[in-house]
Amino acid sequence: MTEQLIVRDEILIEANSQKVWEVLTKPKYVAEWDELPENYPNEDMTEGSKVIWELPNGGQSITKIIRAVVQNELKIALNVSNWEVKPNEGDVAYNYQLKEKGDSTLLKIEIGDFSLIKDGKMYYDASVEFASDSKQIIKKLSENLG
Repeated sequence: MTEQLIVRDEILIEANSQKVWEVLTKPKYVAEWDELPENYPNEDMTEGSKVIWELPNGGQSITKIIRAVVQNELKIALNVSNWEVKPNEGDVAYNYQLKEKGDSTLLKIEIGDFSLIKDGKMYYDASVEFASDSKQIIKKLSENLG
């Protein structure tokens, strides 16, 4: 069994979980901490919402929300159409968990498991940077929501 490649990160946000949830699910905020296609609809993201990217090599990168427990957990499955090995839906995912801490919210981020795919280390390394950068933006946006 290969070692799991799961990015784990967390940040304490000085805002309630409702505000953090908005930043995680409203496209106008998501577009500030993650990329969205130009024509992405403006409705809140919920279970079943998908983002599809056309890749230069002709494949597609697809993210799909497979679990959305309001103000608690958001799990987004990642699938790339031309991965040689197809993991089960949700085996490679972005998982955001919110825990109320008084007036603040602890946001826990898990991304992976990239050991299930070829070039997993490359995805893992990119996701370490993504988690580190995105959590700061999510924190700032959440704390500045009126």
